[in-house]
Amino acid sequence: MEFAPDTFGTLYADEYDARHNPGTTDESVALISALAGNGRILELAIGTGRMALPLAARGHDIAGVEGSPAMVAKLRAKPGGAGIPVVIGDMADVPVEGRFNHIFLVFNTLFNLTTQAAQIRLFANVREHLAPGGSFLVETFVPDFSGFHENQRMKVRTMDMQSLRFEAVLHDPVAQTLTHQRVRVEDGVAALSPLVLRYAYPAELDLIARLVGLNLTDRWGDWQRGPFTATSRMHVSVYGFPT
Repeated sequence: MEFAPDTFGTLYADEYDARHNPGTTDESVALISALAGNGRILELAIGTGRMALPLAARGHDIAGVEGSPAMVAKLRAKPGGAGIPVVIGDMADVPVEGRFNHIFLVFNTLFNLTTQAAQIRLFANVREHLAPGGSFLVETFVPDFSGFHENQRMKVRTMDMQSLRFEAVLHDPVAQTLTHQRVRVEDGVAALSPLVLRYAYPAELDLIARLVGLNLTDRWGDWQRGPFTATSRMHVSVYGFPT
């Protein structure tokens, strides 16, 4: 599967808000608001505004980058959405003018960049758009292959008398990619929702950050600043300039 910057939005914009709510919005907005203070904020992959709208409502100066015009249209249709500046383009290029005090990328979206080179390019461009003393926050899952057999996994999401939702995933351990096909069968009609992710462990992200001149300053195992441990299934990591 080949994914371009606008592919995710083309596939998922219509159902994104209904089916892609991680349930952590309030605490993630609170943490980012506290980290950003009065500085300028840039959200990469701003999407339909799940994070940006409540941050703007708190009085923050926030702008965004988004690859999908369809996702931006959903943002613009919401109260306050028309007032948030958004550049449509490849988030790895960070195609904006000026510098920001805080840049963030949440909900595993870094992994939508399907090569290591693209992920390095994003970090490098973030570095160029950070003001002195600025910070870059990333939220991703920690890879877990306990449910895989022969580098593949099948999992039923929901099932009743009229519908079935399941997911098939192929793991390429060399490319570090997870190729998903999410299948929905409702009233006898099947629909497919593909997704490709290029995962990275926290240590790899730390190395990428160091390559471009950023250092890890904080890492938590949840949005409440709980400790990151060997059993953590996600992490919130903050990178900044060396001191």
